[in-house]
Amino acid sequence: RPVEWNGNHSSVTMFVLRGLSDEKELQLLLFPIFLGTYLVTLIWNLGLILLIRMDSQLHTPMYFFLSFLSFIDICYSSSVSPRMLSDFLKDEKTISFIACAIQYFVVAWMGLAECCLLAAMAYDRYVAIGSPLQYSAIMAPGLCGKMVTGVYVSGFLSSLSQTVSCFHLYYCGPNLIQHFFCDFPAIIPLSCSNPFISQIILLLAAIFIVFGSLLVTLLSYGFITASILKISSGKGSAKAFNTCASHLAAVTLLFGTALSVYMRPSSSQSMKQDKVLSVFYVILIPMLNPLIYSLRNKEIKAALKRLIKRTIY
Repeated sequence: RPVEWNGNHSSVTMFVLRGLSDEKELQLLLFPIFLGTYLVTLIWNLGLILLIRMDSQLHTPMYFFLSFLSFIDICYSSSVSPRMLSDFLKDEKTISFIACAIQYFVVAWMGLAECCLLAAMAYDRYVAIGSPLQYSAIMAPGLCGKMVTGVYVSGFLSSLSQTVSCFHLYYCGPNLIQHFFCDFPAIIPLSCSNPFISQIILLLAAIFIVFGSLLVTLLSYGFITASILKISSGKGSAKAFNTCASHLAAVTLLFGTALSVYMRPSSSQSMKQDKVLSVFYVILIPMLNPLIYSLRNKEIKAALKRLIKRTIY
């Protein structure tokens, strides 16, 4: 039952997800596309994690952080894709109140953790280029472990506060979420109580976690640029820039799409655009990240060749 009566009041127990499209034919067409995307996301990210774990030459801070980025991308994609795929085959895309809250919690946790992790990776690149001789001493395993713990704890606490404030609100009437997953901007308009506190908590999370991570990343790249300009040889400058190119691409993709979704005023037209952008940062970016980091990376290619040789011989 979507609505439950409590005395003179009714409260929503089920939400209905609008999905990407109402057209049954288009949904059946999208199903194999998104299934393939999800399987590729799992295979590439799991493969990258295993390769980094198995090859001792990849046991460096950069690849340590990269393995956790792949883990986050697996969790991020898995919090949305399986349900979305099953919804493509259903006429009524219902989700329970509790399941909706859990989905939003995981999506927000992984999304915010990824922002923080990209900032940590930017700092790692700054130390590698700005202080190459002290790199091993500064980026010691203990510090890297603390940074990753901080990434997960920051995302967890911020996501928990958002989820509790959002789903603690009173929902009494419309239960149709204009999205393919439970997302804050799509759920809040359905509330029958004042969402001011929830919106303030979301704003604080955006300022401290998202913009804070973006600021650390931009500052790191400011120092990286200054360090690269000091390198006299053109070959050395190109090599230094190449070590940052993949990370810079990942940062641009995530922050560019996420900020365009959450920092715009809501309207019926923007909701349609948000769905498309959400597909990009929730479904496609987790698939693209391992590809971005692997395609032009000689160390990963060499590690893959070593693994293939060991497997054969």
